[in-house]
Amino acid sequence: MADPLLAFFTLMDSQERIIVREAPNFDLDLYIQNYKGRTRFDRLLLIGRSSVPLCVDALKSAIAEAKRGKDTGRYREAVECLRVAAPTEPEANFDQAWLEAQDAANKLETNRLTTELKGYKNNLIKESVRMGNEDLAKHLESIGDLNAAAETYSKMRPDVSTPKQFIDVGKHLVRVSIHRREWAMVGAHLSKLGGSQPAEEERTVQPYLKISQGIALLGHLKFKEAALSFLSTDSSIPAATYNELASQSDVASYGGLLALASMDRGELQRNVLDNAVFRTFLEHAPHIRRAVTQFVSGRYSACISVLESYRADYQLDIFLQKHVATIYSRIRSKCIIQYLIPFSCVSLETMNNAFGGPGQDIENELADMIESGALKARINTIDKLVTTKAANPRAQMQEAALRTAENYEKQALDRLRRMGLAASDLELKGGRKGGQFSSQSDYMMEETLG
Repeated sequence: MADPLLAFFTLMDSQERIIVREAPNFDLDLYIQNYKGRTRFDRLLLIGRSSVPLCVDALKSAIAEAKRGKDTGRYREAVECLRVAAPTEPEANFDQAWLEAQDAANKLETNRLTTELKGYKNNLIKESVRMGNEDLAKHLESIGDLNAAAETYSKMRPDVSTPKQFIDVGKHLVRVSIHRREWAMVGAHLSKLGGSQPAEEERTVQPYLKISQGIALLGHLKFKEAALSFLSTDSSIPAATYNELASQSDVASYGGLLALASMDRGELQRNVLDNAVFRTFLEHAPHIRRAVTQFVSGRYSACISVLESYRADYQLDIFLQKHVATIYSRIRSKCIIQYLIPFSCVSLETMNNAFGGPGQDIENELADMIESGALKARINTIDKLVTTKAANPRAQMQEAALRTAENYEKQALDRLRRMGLAASDLELKGGRKGGQFSSQSDYMMEETLG
């Protein structure tokens, strides 16, 4: 690694950013062609800040992408990064003439659109006001003023008159909220869109809503709910309707990975492999299908091997990056637990061969899982064995019988109490709260029934 690049990633490491030293499986130019809008720049900048092999190329592409738009702040951010990582590159020098001209043009356009909007409001023409707000909001979004853009998009709502216009406002607000990483606001805007449009409009916008919802749930660490959202995305709608958020390959990866992290084998078979709606997406990410198939078939080490070969790709994804370690850890723990279920005793050597990488010892990982309660087993360090704790059917049956008897006794007492209240012509106004009786009748019945 060249000295400037080393200095750059030392800086990124000091900012606690994730550094990816392995080369990903995708070609950068082909990868970025799958997206449109602001996400193109955001993804390029993330790759430039995270990937050692792709750093310079990604930052140069980010600079070119910024200059095709109006957001001078993004341009400055990308150039600053390249000046540290590769100061000898021509793109590392600020294009001051472009910056000044673009800033001036942005200011003029903002003033023009604001003046036009004031005129529309004075004329009290709803459709003109709606279009004026939309034009101004799109301009504010394009120059990077996302707060003002969200506020202006919200002002469109009183003036919408058709289902399509209502959907467009919702999509604008959802998109801006995702760019701002405001996951709660994404959910709030989506809730207003749900079930509010005709069947044909609903079908057309369904992938956008499901992907947005999945991204927001992923941001809230609700992996299973996010997986179900991605898995129910309609694959028959063209990718052009949602590629400002994600590509078809992304939908497959998000849905498959989160399903592996949160579902059992039966759920994976039903919701992923047998899911006709999701099958088209899996064609764009065949490695995800392989990983899920290996897990369902009980070939857990092969499943982990497939996923590990794509870890670098997911660490460079704008929505997955922060969650890759957690997702992979959950999948790995599930694989280990499922692997041990048929056996009462397994040698540590066998476990290492199945799950330990070169120079890795799985004993500490198993100990952590046992300590956390995720794995019910014991480690015999003398004989180097892992012994699973066998369930005691007799004890389980007795415990279930006791629970049933306790529930029956409680229900019988409640019924007797109510019968007594009815016979005494008393009214039950509430239950016991905090150990106190909520009415005199409760006290009387408790004394009577003991």
